[in-house]
Amino acid sequence: MIGMLSGTCLLSGKGEAIIDVSGVGYLLSCGTRTLSGLREGEAARLHVETHVREQAITLFGFGTEEERAWFVRLQSVQGLGPKAALAILDILTPGQILSAASLEDKASFARASGVGPKLAARIVMELSGKPAPTGRFFTAAFTAPSDGVQPEADRAEGLKDMMLRNDAISALQNLGIAQSDALRSVAAAYNTFAEDPPLDDLIKAALKELSK
Repeated sequence: MIGMLSGTCLLSGKGEAIIDVSGVGYLLSCGTRTLSGLREGEAARLHVETHVREQAITLFGFGTEEERAWFVRLQSVQGLGPKAALAILDILTPGQILSAASLEDKASFARASGVGPKLAARIVMELSGKPAPTGRFFTAAFTAPSDGVQPEADRAEGLKDMMLRNDAISALQNLGIAQSDALRSVAAAYNTFAEDPPLDDLIKAALKELSK
């Protein structure tokens, strides 16, 4: 199984990219967010999810391991396939997916191409109250080389966002608050800040959300 590819972007088109790795060109299906970070002739690194079917092997490429992990998690929802999962990741970041699920925001998911109201409701029902997937290399995101489609500063910022939320959720659970309630209150509280707040401020805001 291929978990990651590092090489040179040969071609980047609608829904697909070819990455040259030591003379071998790998064809990957990618969302628009990933494709927008690729430049033909430049170095590229993509996290890969491999789908093996009876008649084909398909490689899906992502700029971060976090996105790949959410791609897998989204497909755990009944009736949601890879095309719809990519469409959701095109319009929502991993942090926004977690918030939308925690807040039962069906409208956010319904904005994705191919996701109707019924599927959006099912996504919320099946993902609400669940923590974010950690992925294969989640803890290595800060030290990975900066030759991928997403700048290192952006990777670090995304990881900082998720770690902040997880720390706040853990703090609330240590106070005896149920995980589903902690997820929902932290998501609502986080959305009230213009930028990442100090952990203590996020916890206080989440407690206020719980008291409403």
